[in-house]
Amino acid sequence: MNLFHADDGARLAYADDGEGLPLLALGGLTRDSRDFDYLERRLPAGVRLIRLDSRGRGQSAWSGPATYTVPREANDVVNLLDHLALDRVAILGTSRGGLLGMVLAATQKHRLLGLCLNDVGPVLERAGLQRIATYVGITPTVATLEEIADRMPQAMPGFRHVPPMRWVEETVRHYEQLDGRVGLTYDPDLRIALAAAMSAPPADAWPLFDACAGLPLALLRGANSDVLSRETAQAMRERRPDMSFAEVPDRGHAPFLDEQDATDCIHRWLDRVAEFAVAPPHLPVSMPS
Repeated sequence: MNLFHADDGARLAYADDGEGLPLLALGGLTRDSRDFDYLERRLPAGVRLIRLDSRGRGQSAWSGPATYTVPREANDVVNLLDHLALDRVAILGTSRGGLLGMVLAATQKHRLLGLCLNDVGPVLERAGLQRIATYVGITPTVATLEEIADRMPQAMPGFRHVPPMRWVEETVRHYEQLDGRVGLTYDPDLRIALAAAMSAPPADAWPLFDACAGLPLALLRGANSDVLSRETAQAMRERRPDMSFAEVPDRGHAPFLDEQDATDCIHRWLDRVAEFAVAPPHLPVSMPS
């Protein structure tokens, strides 16, 4: 992992692999760059995969719950692009990472080549968010990662026909083995930030989605997702009929990104992004920051 400093001094980590079209992958609320290991193996040639550990996750610094906000983390992405001297990137965002992508489409559209949303949209189901809130920041009481792996199928509703080895792989992306106990791979104070966000009045995020106008867009939805409803996905498709779309069978929130339906959709989207990078049309002006 490489390191850089955000403009508030927080030390952030990122991976940068390959050459070609820059693709920035942004993970979910408590996840980090390792979430995209599966995707990396399925990407076409000619893609430079950049993966950010958002603050408080993975190898990035814990900077406190007041800084674990979508606006602050979106600004961190801009800081990373400046650090890498990248004018524009395509963004693939899972869950919270997709929210960051939509905010950037609204505020920094000139820095984007396209956006792929993995099981996230402008409407997030309250029941799914409440389920997530029950475990964020809670340290497991079991002693080993093997015990965690055994419990993963029950802890990940909506996932079907997942090989046992995948749950073992997932375990080390959620937790770490410490001396006689299991720890988290992120700052437990993310729980405080999530509680604050959920207690606030719900905001209308459709303008953020509409701000993606003109950009190559893709949407993946887990067929059994309790966060992104089928109705919201359909409404998104009606607003953007040109959007690449796949509903991934036997997956909840969120697809692993190496499923055939998911990778086919991502490849179609990347083809459009490559064309856009060569000759982007005139884009509507972004909303003010």
